[in-house]
Amino acid sequence: MLTVHRTFEAYLDAMTVITILVPKSYHSGMVGNFIIEKPNGERCQLQVAKREDLWTSIKYECMIDFAVEIGQRYLIYDDHGAFTDLQIGAVIRTAEFDEQFYYEGNDLGITYTPEATTFKLWAPTATEVKVKLLDEAEGKQEQIPLQRMEKGVWMTTVSGDLEGRCYTFLVCVNLVWREAVDPYAMAVSVNGEYGVVVDLTKTNVPKSTLPPLSSPTDAIIYEVHIRDFTIHGDSGVAHKGLYLGLAELGTSGPNNTTTGLSYLAKLGVTHVELLPFNDFAGVDEKDPLKEYNWGYNPLHYNAPEGSYATNPFDPYARIQELKQAIRALQAQGIRVIMDAVYNHVYIREQSSFEKIVPGYYFRHDLYGMPSNGTGVGNDIASERRMVRKFIVDSVRFWLTEYGVDGFRFDLMGVLDIETMREVEAIVHALDPSALLLGEGWDLPTPLPAEQKATMNNADKLPCIAYFNDRFRDHVKGSTFAIHEKGFALGNMAFREQAMRAIQGNVRIKKEAGMFLNPTQAVNYVESHDNHTFWDKMSVSNADESEEIRQKRQKLATAFVILSQGIPFLHSGQEFYRTKQGIENSYNAPDAINQLDWRQKSLYEKDVRYVAGLIQLRKLHRAFRFSTSAEIEKHLRLVEATPPSVIAYHLQSVQEYGPWSDILVIHHNQEATERLPLPDEEEWHVVCDHTASGTTPLYTVKQEIEVQGISTFVLTKMTDLTKKANHI
Repeated sequence: MLTVHRTFEAYLDAMTVITILVPKSYHSGMVGNFIIEKPNGERCQLQVAKREDLWTSIKYECMIDFAVEIGQRYLIYDDHGAFTDLQIGAVIRTAEFDEQFYYEGNDLGITYTPEATTFKLWAPTATEVKVKLLDEAEGKQEQIPLQRMEKGVWMTTVSGDLEGRCYTFLVCVNLVWREAVDPYAMAVSVNGEYGVVVDLTKTNVPKSTLPPLSSPTDAIIYEVHIRDFTIHGDSGVAHKGLYLGLAELGTSGPNNTTTGLSYLAKLGVTHVELLPFNDFAGVDEKDPLKEYNWGYNPLHYNAPEGSYATNPFDPYARIQELKQAIRALQAQGIRVIMDAVYNHVYIREQSSFEKIVPGYYFRHDLYGMPSNGTGVGNDIASERRMVRKFIVDSVRFWLTEYGVDGFRFDLMGVLDIETMREVEAIVHALDPSALLLGEGWDLPTPLPAEQKATMNNADKLPCIAYFNDRFRDHVKGSTFAIHEKGFALGNMAFREQAMRAIQGNVRIKKEAGMFLNPTQAVNYVESHDNHTFWDKMSVSNADESEEIRQKRQKLATAFVILSQGIPFLHSGQEFYRTKQGIENSYNAPDAINQLDWRQKSLYEKDVRYVAGLIQLRKLHRAFRFSTSAEIEKHLRLVEATPPSVIAYHLQSVQEYGPWSDILVIHHNQEATERLPLPDEEEWHVVCDHTASGTTPLYTVKQEIEVQGISTFVLTKMTDLTKKANHI
């Protein structure tokens, strides 16, 4: 890389402002006047509007009355005989820059045919750009200049069939050459060192027809890390820890327990949310099993991760095998949600974004320093037009090329509302049933509060769902205070909040709520982040036996599945997954993170219980209302119950399923309670402390005996069902 020595520095910080920094070691920093030389050789004097002492240098703010042509070379002379080049500074973070260089085309990256490949790169601040083509087999490379086009786009077309060739871009900005992988690269070499020219038409895998999804609340999401899911020695899967392992059917583990994809189909979930599978750092693809990572270190947004492929050295393998895995899930009627990490990059300074257009893609504070609301060193500036375009283009790519069925946006609160609106518009134009959900935490990034895609602004994004931390913390207890107990862990103080959580934390009557409708609430008590539910209880409820804690976990899972909103389960939650007490296991070994299929084999009855709850939810739409109006009309909380009990009545719901009335009872203490029923009629128990499903277990009248720490579901048949049964 070229090192540039400058006597003093000059930056274009706005379209009409040049900032000059003169070190005090040079004539004490004092300069009488400055001259600017334009690319055509014309010179004119700069008007110094402000001078400021910055301790080690003197800052001069100069005004200009002509348009600087960004991408061309300008020189600044002082009255001592020295000169420097005009560098691109903070101007790139101005609205004027965004307006001038916004490019609408959908052809950035490469366009391949067997006859020629076109390379296009958005690099408005560059003075030169080249594409470096490598032929690794012959050990050759060539550098081909690109021509500057409109809106700061550079382009060249190279004749011949370039399929399989590796490439990078060489970009010169402020006299410094940097080498970067194409941000739009659809395929990369091992460890993402180069982009690779591929023919995606060779990787097409037809998509199966999926069951209809009339509302987001029809979804039951199951979160999976690709490697965790099958890496266990007893998973029965041949391609352990790989894309193809996710696609295997008919696998079994200890005691002939069903594992893998067949297990997911049997469990009954509708969606699998896969932790990041775009190319990420943290695992050496040349020796994947030496390291572990969740995948929240994004390198290349449009290329699959290689450590999950059978051959990371083959650019096609990861593409084809990921598509096979997605299609295998869909063939079982299971939709695939992609965990998308558009809020930050792995290392800002090493990212293609920063190398190609330094300073543009990331937010900076008032002092010009990179902001760190994400906590990982950088925040993507989604509010800038070409950053927003990249995110929208990337989402469109995964939706159309890989056929995913939705997106989970990591730290979505860092992104801006307008970007998420554009994402939602393009996604639902292409697939109205696609799910969009994200983390709406309010993090300290320098974006006005009213522009953040946080839960506080949920009413501005009515078609996007949010992880409901109120549900999590009131049912389970605080994620960040491990000793705090929620209602399911025995704390009656959270009873009222847990009742609101059952209603999806929506706004009904005069009650304040986070969400407009239950379609915005993703209800959960456990995810890949933080302690598993079991590990939290091992501390917060350490005085209780394992048997009692298992009851509490089943109770909390019943809360998730039967409440209004979108239920979300962490893989293994249904059989008491543990990470041996490790809270943040993002880089812990497989022994900690793997899904333990031996554990599943020990708790088949509990797994069947959760599967029965899923069947219940699927059978009757009263568990999955789409609007707050329906909740207000049909859901009545039963008030006269002991503090350890939350009961609610779904009334007159025959239009939504086979039962006219449903009574749900959650009980968080060991003592048995006897509760009166709403009327004198016969009620059918379909879920109690031992079993659950859609077939009545037994019938009761007048009252119900509720065993300790359990969920009961009682139903009344419609007149039509009664007649059918009588016949």
